[in-house]
Amino acid sequence: MKRLIFMLALAWAWPAFGQAYPTKPVRIIVAQAPGGASDLLIRVLGRKLGEILGQQIIIDNRPGAGANIGAEVAAQAAPDGYTLFMVSAPHAVAPSLYRKLGYDLARDFTPITLLGSEPLCMVVHPSLPPKTIRELVAFLKARPGQVSYGSTGNGAVNHLATELFKSRAGVDMVHVPYKGSAFAIPDVISGVVPVLFANVSPLQPHIRSGRLRPIAVTSSKRVRTLPDVPAIAESGYAGYEAVNWFGLVARARTPDEIVRKLNGAIRQSLALPEVREFYEKRGADQMSGTPEEMRAFLQSETAKWAAVVKASGARID
Repeated sequence: MKRLIFMLALAWAWPAFGQAYPTKPVRIIVAQAPGGASDLLIRVLGRKLGEILGQQIIIDNRPGAGANIGAEVAAQAAPDGYTLFMVSAPHAVAPSLYRKLGYDLARDFTPITLLGSEPLCMVVHPSLPPKTIRELVAFLKARPGQVSYGSTGNGAVNHLATELFKSRAGVDMVHVPYKGSAFAIPDVISGVVPVLFANVSPLQPHIRSGRLRPIAVTSSKRVRTLPDVPAIAESGYAGYEAVNWFGLVARARTPDEIVRKLNGAIRQSLALPEVREFYEKRGADQMSGTPEEMRAFLQSETAKWAAVVKASGARID
């Protein structure tokens, strides 16, 4: 009888708890070093989110191990809404790349909302003759296995985006992995490797200066900051899309009232002019939606990249 009374009291208390939340600072774990693309975006969003929630938002950077260290730390957090995790495309790829992970994306986390995506841009060294996708595919088909391409690491989204393009276009290129775009981009500029898929924002200064030639973007449509550059999807490869997306999740079993409150506050933050302007300057697209929509998106992305990883033969361990 005492147990029944306790459970009824607990059930009665949860809605009030959800309404009072948050009563202390909220931590967002980011599996990326400070200054990275998603880190900058979450800091701008976090400031506005903190104002709406009435509590400080603390950004906790936990980079390393292909973005898995941050995920493992977040998977051990209490399910109380005070530790959130910024999930991104690499976390949908990881189950297919690693034999053992210290977390399970579907089991250990509950979705809150998607935040946005950053497209990639395919660039080439200006000495390479092709200026369009059609010309590049013809160039590569005439030289199977003779042209190399760079990526920011084995299993990185831009590596798999290139593998997806290779599969769709029926071409063969040699993969040269780097330890991040800070190393890959200079080698494309100097002509060490002639082809690279990378985030739009760090490529833009080099595109404007003429040191790199843009061929196409990997989003489903053209991006605002590169309006003259076509999407691969509109260049004969309908349905092609490979972007660096990101969103927020909480620990599994976080009360639904808290998840819904966070969802509403985050979507309110995304709609603010300062946040929208920051996204636009970086060529990023806003995404939001319900927790249920994010769950379906995560399942779809995990399945999509599993097929690409299997076809590419990529493996980390």
